[in-house]
Amino acid sequence: MDGVNGLITRLIYATVMRKMECLRLRITDIDFEYKQIHVRSGKGNKDRVTLLPVSIIPQLQSQLENTAVLHNLDLKEGYGEVELPYALDRKYPNAGWEWRWQYAFPSTRSSVDPRTGVIRRHHWYDTNISRALKQAVYSLHIQKRVGMHTLRHSFATHLLENGYDIRTVQELPGHKDVSTTMIYTHVLNKGGRGVRSPLDPR
Repeated sequence: MDGVNGLITRLIYATVMRKMECLRLRITDIDFEYKQIHVRSGKGNKDRVTLLPVSIIPQLQSQLENTAVLHNLDLKEGYGEVELPYALDRKYPNAGWEWRWQYAFPSTRSSVDPRTGVIRRHHWYDTNISRALKQAVYSLHIQKRVGMHTLRHSFATHLLENGYDIRTVQELPGHKDVSTTMIYTHVLNKGGRGVRSPLDPR
């Protein structure tokens, strides 16, 4: 996968964000200096902080440069306002035009907000990513069922395989209960509860 769909997919796996958490990511939520991402209003309307892998920073910075160009064009045409979270538009009426509140992954075109009638650029459409991932899975002849949420499962599984403690793995995906994270401990046993078949060589 390449382009914006590829970047979003890699970011979801690398940061263990949910699909909509990633799509709603704002410029202000990305901290390149501390290499972390602030996830706002995640599941259960809770905020959390997750990691920003060094390997993905150059591509993400390039994406934000493209986003800046798009935003400046919108401003020149008299648009450029983005929908704000937490009803911030009432507290800060001009914040919707500010660069830091723009989506990191904006839509390719503006549309009319049906609730307000305001022309805005929404975030990247989730169907674009799901369709691209489905095509990638098909082209690789992968027989297992793979969706965007599979990336979160893979992240947790791979951390446990690499020896990270379960509490760390619980916090990054935003699991409310450690029992949810415990599901992934099956990888530590492998198949058959860790028992080696007598048919297999030692």
